[in-house]
Amino acid sequence: MAEVLRRLARDRLALFGLGVIVAMTLATVLAPVIAPYPPNEQFFDGLTLEGAPLPPNPRFWLGTDLLGRDLLSRLIFGAQTSMIIGVAANGAAVLIGTLLGVAAGYAGGWAGAAIMRFTDLMMAFPALLLAIVLAAIFTPSLWIVALVIAMVNWVQIARVVYTQTRSLAEREFIEACYSLGATWPRILFRHIVPHLLPTVLVWGTLGIATTVLLEATLSYLGIGVRPPTPSWGNIIFENQTYFATAPWLVFIPGAAILLLALSFNLLGDALRDILDPTQRGRA
Repeated sequence: MAEVLRRLARDRLALFGLGVIVAMTLATVLAPVIAPYPPNEQFFDGLTLEGAPLPPNPRFWLGTDLLGRDLLSRLIFGAQTSMIIGVAANGAAVLIGTLLGVAAGYAGGWAGAAIMRFTDLMMAFPALLLAIVLAAIFTPSLWIVALVIAMVNWVQIARVVYTQTRSLAEREFIEACYSLGATWPRILFRHIVPHLLPTVLVWGTLGIATTVLLEATLSYLGIGVRPPTPSWGNIIFENQTYFATAPWLVFIPGAAILLLALSFNLLGDALRDILDPTQRGRA
């Protein structure tokens, strides 16, 4: 663990990504304290005389939206939505994919084949299209969106874990465990699962970026988190008609989505290089 932290500390891009993640996590936790205003409060002086959003100014640092609400406050509370869905949905997807991948790889035979054929069937559907269908069936809410994203994002990690589990199950040290009379739970949880943890950790980190982008896409399409709950995606959706006259309403939340996804990708790439021996030493 100490070696991992030392190598991570030498990677400036990873430290940048980690710093952004920590900052946004703190903003998520402290949103009621640090946000200048409630996210849904409409100000009588939050619009121009013509009814247009206000540009950034000393009172509203990032300007206001089409309803006269403070954009900075909505972005801070929108970070809660993105982080909660990113962590919860991706955590559920990693858990489901890991369990199915380990079960299929260790069991083998018809049971393993059935699980992986179902995984292949899920992979055949475009993730965004499948998420749109599921989101249209269920009533959208914060946790329903997280569940929908988890249901479409588990297939990649399941395939990777299955391949590694099959490879580990055929290694000599596993055969030695069998010959010594070790039971299958001991072999599985003491000798196979620990070897999978680096892969699961890396995929779990990288998957949050994909989850954040997918949540923003669903909210932008109007089938994600419903207003008035702020989400970076629905902030863009609500204000897209002012793209030409008030571009900050689109570019600022778009930049926040890009920055968070980039940060998780940078951290995930660094962890992959550190934890995967085949990647060490590569530029």
